[in-house]
Amino acid sequence: MPLVSIREELKKAQEGKYAIPSFNAFDLFGAEGIIDALEEKRAPGMLAIYSGVLDQSRARPLIAAARLIAQEATVPVSLYLDHGASPVHCVKALSLGFSDVMYDGSKLSLEENTANTRGVVEVAHALGAAVEAEIGHVGDGSSYQDFGAKREGFTDPDSAVRFVEETGVDVLAIAIGTAHGEYQGEPQLALDLLAEIEEKVEVPLVLHGGSGLSEELFRAAVAGGICKINIFTDLALAARDGMVEVAGGENASYFALTKQIPEGFRKRCCYHLDLFGTTNRAG
Repeated sequence: MPLVSIREELKKAQEGKYAIPSFNAFDLFGAEGIIDALEEKRAPGMLAIYSGVLDQSRARPLIAAARLIAQEATVPVSLYLDHGASPVHCVKALSLGFSDVMYDGSKLSLEENTANTRGVVEVAHALGAAVEAEIGHVGDGSSYQDFGAKREGFTDPDSAVRFVEETGVDVLAIAIGTAHGEYQGEPQLALDLLAEIEEKVEVPLVLHGGSGLSEELFRAAVAGGICKINIFTDLALAARDGMVEVAGGENASYFALTKQIPEGFRKRCCYHLDLFGTTNRAG
């Protein structure tokens, strides 16, 4: 079926108190596993591609192939730009056929982030695409023990309200205690902060750095208003573990090894779709 903007699906998730996962793929093996899981679970979802892929020499054919894989699905799928490094990246992604984009200006001043996001929103909305932006900053798991304890970079609720009003952004990524990559230390979420943001901000809220959270924290985040959760590291680790297991055999072939990528992705995507309440949400 044709690719869709995830905007309407996220509104349904917001009303129904479930979350839609954004699964990242860096190659077509991962993309295949993600789409297989969405089909199996009859769930809407996002095939997310990191902004850095746009800078690769063969970005255009790779993205075209990912689009074709996503379009084979019989459930709603958005081809989603993850962490657009600049407005230029976002516009390029839209020109290549992405359904929706995330612009990440979270390392900039609030004023510059607001101005850049507003510009991306104007272009994207003219093309029927939704825009996600981030306020506060989700850090790296390698330094989690430091910023997690200090609440460094966490989202300020009043700034979030103003940011949404001034940019017209459709979806807002917030920083409440998660980190990208593997955690050093036990992850915790500032659920009190989430509650305050959810009460004040009307657009669907996003949790980045979801890999490594406990089922209890995931459920609490969704119950507290998180509508979109980004997952990659968990999928990559599952694929890696499968390849390591197969590689231990005496006659491990290239085909046996690479088969573990879509299969590892599929299994973990299915797990998260069940956990987030997304299973059987495709109309």
